[in-house]
Amino acid sequence: MARTRYASDRGLTSRMLVTMFLLGLVYVVFVSAFFVIAPKWGVFALAGATLFLLVQYFFSDRLTLFAMHGKEVTPEEAPELHGVIDRIVAMSDAPKPKVAIADTDVPNAFATGRNQKKAVVCVTTGLLRRLDPVELEGVLAHEMAHIAHKDVAVMTIASFLGVCAGLITRFGLEWGLWGGFGRRDGDQNTGLILLAVVAVSAVAYGISFMLTRALSRYRELSADRSAALLTGRPSSLASALTKVSGEIARIPTKDLRAAEPFNAFFFAPAFTKGFSVSSLFATHPPLDKRLAQLSKISDQMSRGV
Repeated sequence: MARTRYASDRGLTSRMLVTMFLLGLVYVVFVSAFFVIAPKWGVFALAGATLFLLVQYFFSDRLTLFAMHGKEVTPEEAPELHGVIDRIVAMSDAPKPKVAIADTDVPNAFATGRNQKKAVVCVTTGLLRRLDPVELEGVLAHEMAHIAHKDVAVMTIASFLGVCAGLITRFGLEWGLWGGFGRRDGDQNTGLILLAVVAVSAVAYGISFMLTRALSRYRELSADRSAALLTGRPSSLASALTKVSGEIARIPTKDLRAAEPFNAFFFAPAFTKGFSVSSLFATHPPLDKRLAQLSKISDQMSRGV
């Protein structure tokens, strides 16, 4: 990985290592449980999970862009956007990522890709319409900080176990409800095995969900901090955060619902009106906490600390 001028974050690095270690243990227990409970299913579970991980890891950038209807743009197609990216590249000494635009009114941005060479930074047309160049620079510096810290790749890997476990739980319950459990002549042992598989999958999903959400909240604070220090304009990033959060509240509910599955990747979460979520399950820290951190950085800069 190329060295950049983004401030290093040992707290983020240690959290990523701990998260990956714990998820690795969960994965081992998850697959081992299949071999113990249902040996015939264990091989399929291992093969399926490995295949899913490889697809998600190597094609995450394309899949995310496709799902968000993002399109890569050239400097000729989006000169101002590329100009902002080029300034950040010059400040950070980071490799230039691919640049994309998603045609949606939801004001947001995200970064994806397994490494710096495959990285893509995507902004929405709604964000481009609402932010001035200085605010946009803060948002893009935030997204490029995710790439420099490698937390995009870690989040991609960390999320796969939860997705696999969630799918197994869902399909297991549906099969049990409409198939195996609904037949009087069904094999009772098969039903018990299915219940055990669903239970193990549900536990694995719950643990991976909690670990990835905790990491997601910290990585957002880390990217805010690194972007503010790199650009030297924490107030501009705070302004962008405030503006984006306020504008999201005005977006139609149907558009927000379509965007919600991608909250973990977004600059700011897209929640439908009236939606409330415990901080324990949130993908992002509260807005007040992010603004307070930026205010503290601004005060430190003004004092020359």
